[in-house]
Amino acid sequence: MNFVEELKWRGMIHDIMPGTEELLKKEKTSGYIGFDPTADSLHIGHMVQVMLLVHFQRSGHTPIALVGGATGMIGDPSGKSEERNLLDEESLRKNQETIKKQLSKFLDFQSDNENRAIMVNNYDWMKEYSFLGFIRDIGKHITVNYMMSKDSVKKRIGSEAKEGMSFTEFSYQLVQGTDFLHLFNNFNCKLQMGGSDQWGNIVTGTELIRRKAGGEAFALTCPLITKSDGTKFGKTESGNVWLDPEKTTPYQFYQFWLNVSDEDAAKYIKIFTVLPQKEIKNIVSEHDKAPHERILQKRLAEEVTVMVHSRGEYEGAVEASQILFGKGTTETLKKMSENTFLSVFEGVPVFDVKMDILVKGVTIADLCTEHSHVFSSRGELRRLVQGGGFSINKEKVDNPDIVVNRESLLNKKYLLIQKGKKNYYLIRVN
Repeated sequence: MNFVEELKWRGMIHDIMPGTEELLKKEKTSGYIGFDPTADSLHIGHMVQVMLLVHFQRSGHTPIALVGGATGMIGDPSGKSEERNLLDEESLRKNQETIKKQLSKFLDFQSDNENRAIMVNNYDWMKEYSFLGFIRDIGKHITVNYMMSKDSVKKRIGSEAKEGMSFTEFSYQLVQGTDFLHLFNNFNCKLQMGGSDQWGNIVTGTELIRRKAGGEAFALTCPLITKSDGTKFGKTESGNVWLDPEKTTPYQFYQFWLNVSDEDAAKYIKIFTVLPQKEIKNIVSEHDKAPHERILQKRLAEEVTVMVHSRGEYEGAVEASQILFGKGTTETLKKMSENTFLSVFEGVPVFDVKMDILVKGVTIADLCTEHSHVFSSRGELRRLVQGGGFSINKEKVDNPDIVVNRESLLNKKYLLIQKGKKNYYLIRVN
């Protein structure tokens, strides 16, 4: 597979240094991308860079994932308007382990293949540098004029900038350049990749390698992904869409991809899956014949959810999605984790009752009228039951005097009440 051609077709190249494609055709090499470990999970904004490494490995080259334990302590000024909060080493190490676990779902770190992925932490070599050693060994090779010409610096020290820029962040590009130099010398790494906002930092690394090591290195960046309406990709009303299932449930994750527009789905299926070109073209063609069936979104959501989570989590997310359309069962509800259950019924009215009521056993009528206000009167409840429009935990109720107890609870604390087809209520037992 020609790495550069593949990326061009998928719309994943923003800038590429001349000679990059020729290098990759000529020899097997290593290429790296840096990941900021200031959070304990990656989110889908990182996935474009992850997919660059995936395609790089599939093309026969060696991907290196660099966790920025050192650079994370400084804070990358690219695209930022103010200084970053700095984390301590213990937090950074913890975050590194989580990130490696997540990347392992995409990249082969374990096999005997020559191009198995490598993970490094730049803190391991940067911690040995004294300040005097660094400015003597690295700083003298890159001029201030060169550093000042970078967009990330210009924006922060220009006339419109409020806060200016600390020396700490000004030095960031030198530290990132040192990473590239270290990987060039120790891992035959001749390519650095990243988002388009990283171009200046990456090129500083190629310049440092040329001046200090007399070597030739290359750069490639991918575009920053936006939605068709111009808003930021990967953000929802509740914030980032995380890869960690504790932060964003597989159901929420699946729903994000399922709900993208047709235009975005056609773009995202190229960027966020490894489906071959011919298959993608066929899916798009089928979708265009019947857009209302959302074939494209369903396949995109399936591919990405399986890759990030698992086939089982994907199937669970599909089942959970069907509940709101009347296809769910009591068994489906019982299989759901509490986080997924609460995600599905987010925004539904919640009534709290005491556990001792269910320990003794309580009739549905008493529970829904006296102990909670799901119904304003017993008469309203009885009429709905007689009309066949009332269920608990997706099971039809034909007698409001049936007793419910603790064994009826979902996740040991919830009852799902349904009035008619679309009105849901939760009774939460404390």
